[in-house]
Amino acid sequence: MYKVFVNDIPIILSTNKDIGNNYSSFPIKTVKLKQIIKRINEGELLYVNLYHDNEEKLLKHLMKKLKVVTAAGGMVYNDQKEILFIYRNKRWDLPKGKVEDGESLEESAIREVMEETGVRDLEIVRFLRKTYHVFKRKDKYRLKVTHWYEMYSPYTGDLIPEHAEGIKKAKWKNFAKSQKALTKSYSNIKLLFPKEYLTTHPEDRIA
Repeated sequence: MYKVFVNDIPIILSTNKDIGNNYSSFPIKTVKLKQIIKRINEGELLYVNLYHDNEEKLLKHLMKKLKVVTAAGGMVYNDQKEILFIYRNKRWDLPKGKVEDGESLEESAIREVMEETGVRDLEIVRFLRKTYHVFKRKDKYRLKVTHWYEMYSPYTGDLIPEHAEGIKKAKWKNFAKSQKALTKSYSNIKLLFPKEYLTTHPEDRIA
């Protein structure tokens, strides 16, 4: 099963035609995907399931319908176990960006994190997962596939948000502040975090 986000609404890709009474199900091979996306954006559809009996063909059919943009990014920890966030478009996000020609995914992830936040001395710890979301550019829908890596940096210098990319802030956040930031983040970003980060912190409830 895969989740492909349109804004914060997930389109489910599965091998099951029936995944619940709330869901409208369509065969992914023949569905008119752009119409589905439009209906989601207009608030007409909230629960969508695209199915195929062969799991390996789910993404293949999706990528035939939408042009793919490959991106890479990082969830960066420091020595205080804080996580590096960026603030853009009134949401807290993690640094990421498009993979350039000739770059490996790992090289792209490190470059983008450095450019968007000013952090240095990055080391990739492990691959986390891929996320999928739909966006619109020049009146055409695109599928962004982002490859996420856990990273470490001992950097203690100033962070420099990349204003040219619309980034207003770059901040290290501890566990409690990360939880709070995730309440103003994106659903695909939340997929990267352990469940305990998605539970409201007791101090936040008191406040």
